[in-house]
Amino acid sequence: MKLNSKFKIQNSKWGLPSTTFKIKSSIRWKESSRLISVTSNRIKSGAGFTLIELLIVVAIISILSTLLMVNFIAVRQRGRDAERKSNLRQVQSALELYRADQDDYTLTLANCGSGASLGSPTCSTIYMNKLPKDPNGSSYYNGGSYYYTSDGIAYSLVACIENISDKDSNITQAPPAGAPTDCSSGYYYVLQNP
Repeated sequence: MKLNSKFKIQNSKWGLPSTTFKIKSSIRWKESSRLISVTSNRIKSGAGFTLIELLIVVAIISILSTLLMVNFIAVRQRGRDAERKSNLRQVQSALELYRADQDDYTLTLANCGSGASLGSPTCSTIYMNKLPKDPNGSSYYNGGSYYYTSDGIAYSLVACIENISDKDSNITQAPPAGAPTDCSSGYYYVLQNP
């Protein structure tokens, strides 16, 4: 005997709306145990996803992950640029201390020890123990060192900036005369004596 019927399930315990399922079933009478068994052939409640739906979900997830990855890369660039700016400000502070003691600016940054520190001409006073390097390492602009030039009266400190949308007033597209021009972005962060 075949039976087509609609069943309405109400969930009043949690206050959820009722759900109606249309079930096409066959009922069999088992004489030996006198039990009725209901075999469900198909439940028409939208259970399952089609291939198109799954492909659309995968495409949306792919697009979102691509956008997040691009944003993550930009955040890392801004972080390295912030470190470059901080490094140059520290070197600038050391240069100003040097000028206060010596009445002029040093002609080279690394003038004491193994060439990694900034000190007085006799190296009796050290203004910066270790000169900072670019966060991208030695394969980046100017071999990983910040560019410095001075005539004793004025100086320029230069770093290559990765984030071209940075609106800092010290960023320029033209490096000072004599500075390397191998900056991959074409934007330079330049600090000069105040």
